[in-house]
Amino acid sequence: MNHHPLIEQAKKYGNPIIEGNQATFIWIGKATPYLIDDIHMWEDNPQKMSRIDKGLWAYSIELPRTTYLEYAFYNPRTKQRFQDPLNKNKVFNGFGHDNNFFYMPEHSPTELAIRKKNVPRGTLTHHLVETSMLADDGQRDVVLYHPPVSKPVPLLIVYDGISYLKRGKLNVIVDNLIHEKRIQPIAIAFLQNGDDHRSVEYACSDAVIMWLDNVILPLARRRLNLLDIKKHPGAYGVLGSSFGGLMSMYSGLRMPEIFGNVICQSGVFESEGRDFVAMDLIRAKQAREIKIWMDIGQFDFLLDDNRRIQPILHENGYDVTYREFSGGHNYTCWRDEVWRGLEHLFGI
Repeated sequence: MNHHPLIEQAKKYGNPIIEGNQATFIWIGKATPYLIDDIHMWEDNPQKMSRIDKGLWAYSIELPRTTYLEYAFYNPRTKQRFQDPLNKNKVFNGFGHDNNFFYMPEHSPTELAIRKKNVPRGTLTHHLVETSMLADDGQRDVVLYHPPVSKPVPLLIVYDGISYLKRGKLNVIVDNLIHEKRIQPIAIAFLQNGDDHRSVEYACSDAVIMWLDNVILPLARRRLNLLDIKKHPGAYGVLGSSFGGLMSMYSGLRMPEIFGNVICQSGVFESEGRDFVAMDLIRAKQAREIKIWMDIGQFDFLLDDNRRIQPILHENGYDVTYREFSGGHNYTCWRDEVWRGLEHLFGI
């Protein structure tokens, strides 16, 4: 059995085995685990593998050749996850586990997230700010990115900013985009989220809007060389993913005179069948002068909702660009796609 062709292929090239548009996952062991992945809602819908030889199990799936996919193996009875011993590629999933991952042949990680020689680097400074306006009433870290230029620049607010910084490599991406003259220089405020309070704060919270206006923007004006927003209304931008994508959309709708550029990645727009209040503002027949970039993976559980929202934005007079890619709901996808939104909104 150890000389089965599938095992030899997996040991030589890695798991899953890719032939054309088909990816075949194998598992070697006495009992079969289940496959959980981006496509099948993870533990909510584990896929049973088929026995193809003694101690050898397999599961095949057809995928677009531009796909990025994360997966793990799983025992539904014990609720235990297993990493793939035939795939060394692992990534933290943000929920206490590592997922295995792979790229189909016509896709690869963005090179913009790689630190390159001779590219001027922006600097990062850390600042503790008060959060008395928010649920936790304490202090949080805000990381400011100072671009490697001396002239005044627009500001980009980033929700879940620490994850975009550490997992999304956003500062590196922006360094490279500025150096390649693909975007105008921008400054960034990476905002730490509220952990247990995150979903409350990012569900169209006016407390967060007040915090931006009274704490974050004054800090950014003091520490960064920013364009005067009164002379350049709507010049700033806001970025977020998932609930952060909802909050980025809401921030643009509530403060269009400041945040005229919105990047919403895999945004959440409803819960339990009820729309969030951002949708009421969109339908109000008073289109704000904001430019919106939306992107989402075709395996993302929020795909249908984003497909629903995009035409509603158009119908109500919003300038929206919408893109789908072959991936799921994770920071690797958002990292590999975010440059497109930055180029669209801040391109030279």
